[in-house]
Formats: sequence, C-alpha cells, structure tokens
Amino acid sequence: MTSQELKSALTEAEENPKKLAAAVSGLLPKVLTYRPAPNKWCIHEIVAHLADSEIVFAYRFRQVLADTEPTFAPIDQDKWAASLGYLDAPIAELLAQYGLERHHNLRLLRRVKPEDLAKSGFHPEQKKQVTLAEMVGYWSQHGTKHLEQIEERKRAAK
Repeated sequence: MTSQELKSALTEAEENPKKLAAAVSGLLPKVLTYRPAPNKWCIHEIVAHLADSEIVFAYRFRQVLADTEPTFAPIDQDKWAASLGYLDAPIAELLAQYGLERHHNLRLLRRVKPEDLAKSGFHPEQKKQVTLAEMVGYWSQHGTKHLEQIEERKRAAK
C-alpha cells in the first residue's frame, strides 16, 4: 500500500459513518428489523455489527503497531450478534459509537509511517500473518460492503 493508497483508504473510511447515518435515517422499526431469512441480520444488527467491528479493528490496529508478534483473538460475529443484545441499543447510540470509534481509528492511522504498513499480526481464522496495510484495506471497505447490504434490506422490506 502506497502513501496515496493509504490516504485514499482513510478518506473513504472517514465518509462511511455519515453514509451509514444517512442510509438508516428515518427508517421505520419494521424496516430496521426486517430479515430476508431467519439466519440473516436485519439492518439494526448490521449497524450494531459495524459498531462492534470498529472496536475489534481498533484493538488489532493497536496490537500491530505496538506489540511484538501479536496474535488476534478470533471473533464469531454471529455469536456476538446473538449474545450481545444487538437489538437492545438504540440505532442513534450505535451510530454515535461507530462514528466515534472510526474517528479514533482514523486519527491513529493518519500518523502511521510507511514502514508501519508492513507490520503484521497472526490471524488465526485466516491462518496467516496479516499486515497493517491489508487490515486497513479491508477496514476501509467493510462499512461500504455493509451499506450495500442495508440498501438491499431496505428494498426487500418495502
């Protein structure tokens, strides 16, 4: 990842909380909780997942930047959604949490040096070392992918 690619990824990541808030603004509860299938998340759960994922990324970024040979804890996102009360938190609270965590991650990543992007940690789910550059690339696209899901759910719920 070049410095320009990093800058582009950070710019895209910075826009995501605003786009997410706009995408869910004014949605009725029946749309927020619509599931296309019993094992698929509703919009409310997708927003909660994004808020939680930002915490996971925050910790992993910090592990890679500050620790020696870190290993990431595996995450079962479906168990998190089922066990952590994703539907209990108000959407506005989840959006605020996501935006604040994203802000802090952006501040951290804006200070990385080019050589930091080669630092890595072991990802047990992927069974390989993952560099900070790879993580930033995935992270910057994560919200965008879920925005597409949200738009699909909105269309299907109406």
